[in-house]
Amino acid sequence: MDKQSLLDNYEKVLKRIDEIDKEKKVKLLLATKTQNTEDINFLIERGVKYIGENRVNELLDKYDSYNKNAELHFIGTLQKNKVKYICDKVSLIHSVDSYDLAKEINKQSLKIGKIMNILVEINIGREESKSGIMPDDTENFVKSLKDFQNIKVVGLMTMAPRCENKNDYYKYFGETKKIFDSLFSDNPEAILSMGMSESYEYAIECGSNMVRLGSAVFGERNR
Repeated sequence: MDKQSLLDNYEKVLKRIDEIDKEKKVKLLLATKTQNTEDINFLIERGVKYIGENRVNELLDKYDSYNKNAELHFIGTLQKNKVKYICDKVSLIHSVDSYDLAKEINKQSLKIGKIMNILVEINIGREESKSGIMPDDTENFVKSLKDFQNIKVVGLMTMAPRCENKNDYYKYFGETKKIFDSLFSDNPEAILSMGMSESYEYAIECGSNMVRLGSAVFGERNR
């Protein structure tokens, strides 16, 4: 995609977020899977503050070329044996879905003297094919992480099922927001990361304060 089209898409998304987000709380994270760093940096230079990678190997390949003016997050499924490669490079991990993974993040963060911010991933659609903590288990899971000294749970993340009836997004995002409010109502800085290119408008209406957008800005991926 040419640079002008990228910029047009980015500005279109910003305008739409601004129309819905009356309180101006929503942060836009660019999901940069398969995108080249030239295009990523072009958008960072034009105001993007958050970027997220899905794959550890891709993150490592691109890391030295990123414009470091944007925060780098990890937003994909994370294997325990790869935690050590990213702890010094990312500021937030969105996809913590097991005690063992949290334990490994804590271990690797301790080694480098860092407190890693994490989000607990909820499987709000209760889909067997998806990762994430079941909604009813979220509160106990968050409590189980309190003894770890080198991780900090700063919010929740979810991926809603793809909904043919767009109004179904309200059900999934609304339920996630209720769980979020029950756990983080005393923390105005807590992050609720939900909503992607096909669903971000519904997520914002339900209370998301961080949306993860890829194709809405970069166009559909070829791979």
